[in-house]
Amino acid sequence: MRIISGKYKGRKIDPPKNLPVRPTTDMAKEALFNILNNHFNLTELKVLDLFAGTGSVSFEFASRGSKPIVSVDGDMGCVNFIKKVTKEFDFDISAVKSDVIKFLERHQATYDIIFVDPPYDFSDETFKQIIDLIFENELLDEEGMLVVEHSKHTNLENIEHHSFDRNYGGTVFSFFEYEFEEDEDEDDDVDDFETDNE
Repeated sequence: MRIISGKYKGRKIDPPKNLPVRPTTDMAKEALFNILNNHFNLTELKVLDLFAGTGSVSFEFASRGSKPIVSVDGDMGCVNFIKKVTKEFDFDISAVKSDVIKFLERHQATYDIIFVDPPYDFSDETFKQIIDLIFENELLDEEGMLVVEHSKHTNLENIEHHSFDRNYGGTVFSFFEYEFEEDEDEDDDVDDFETDNE
């Protein structure tokens, strides 16, 4: 895989072949970051990458100057690879080994962008549980954006805070934002949480 833009544009990264991952394609990544660039200046944004896998999306954010970035995955091989690349490129990425749902239940921090790329075979109910936890625990900044990658067979349009979808072949990105809720009165005073990297 390669980094498609930013400071390290064109740099190739070779993850181990035995990692249990389904990396986001270059075409889909490029489309995603084109959308995000229209909404944000990605420099200095706090990013949470859930089901981070090889860290491909985290590395794209880091190459564009986003920091700090927290990358969460349940597989130790993925976490170790993210740590290896982070050290090599001097990225501001904290790689955390954790079940994502358990992480969301206990985590206490806010992020400008949260990217979620669960296994495509997760049920619609599990996708909804993840999204609901993010908003219920106020992990997304009130002006932030949650992006969920899923297959075309998963429909998230009826989940609260949904704003729009973009389809790229068999990959769909669903976007969620507070600003699409009416008459909301958000309280975003959330204490910062120092991530345990172990």
